[in-house]
Amino acid sequence: MSRTISVMAAFAALVAGTLLIVYAYKGEEASPAVAANNQELAPRAEAEIPQAMAANEAPKPQAAPAPAPEGEAAKPPALEAPAAASPQAIYDLNQLPDPIRNTLQSIVVAAQSGNIDEMLPVLEENELPPMLSATAVNDPIAFWKKASADGNGADILAAMLNVFSSGFVRKGEGKDVMYIWPYFAEMDLAKLTPAQEVDLYRVVPPPQGLEMKRSGKYTYYRAGIGADGVWHYFLQ
Repeated sequence: MSRTISVMAAFAALVAGTLLIVYAYKGEEASPAVAANNQELAPRAEAEIPQAMAANEAPKPQAAPAPAPEGEAAKPPALEAPAAASPQAIYDLNQLPDPIRNTLQSIVVAAQSGNIDEMLPVLEENELPPMLSATAVNDPIAFWKKASADGNGADILAAMLNVFSSGFVRKGEGKDVMYIWPYFAEMDLAKLTPAQEVDLYRVVPPPQGLEMKRSGKYTYYRAGIGADGVWHYFLQ
């Protein structure tokens, strides 16, 4: 009986040893090694940890942007518009074309006369009547007299002299070129320099000038003459 037990024990040990050799051989081919009880050995678990960490640390692909709703085109990102530069004030009358200088001289001579009626020949020489109001004016002389403080148009003539004695700006190109007085009529009055503020008060009464500075908008008399010498407007 004891011999039989010994033989069986030896056989069991032989079988166990054979299984270990077989599984070890298979583990070298397919890795990882498997124990006799079909459980994975520690070397495999340790080998999988770096692989799992690498998988977690791999960069994730960014999600594609959502498509625009049907019927709507994709809109490009909004860009800030560059700030518009202030026009350059010009004081040198020699930079004016000859036709403009001739028209300007006629206006100034008539205004310096102190008689509003002297402005009639200037208007008649113009290619078309200048715009004096938002609505059409049939009789410019009568219109000016009615709008003046004394009924004779003296303050209108003074306003003309003040406006045309200030600096001016050039706007447009080609046939659309316009020379505009005063230059600050095309500026933000809230951003004037001290020297430009002095120019403003030479043209505009102080109470009105302060109000314009608060609003940033020029609302007093302005004038425009085209490059061909045509007087286009003189209005508030």
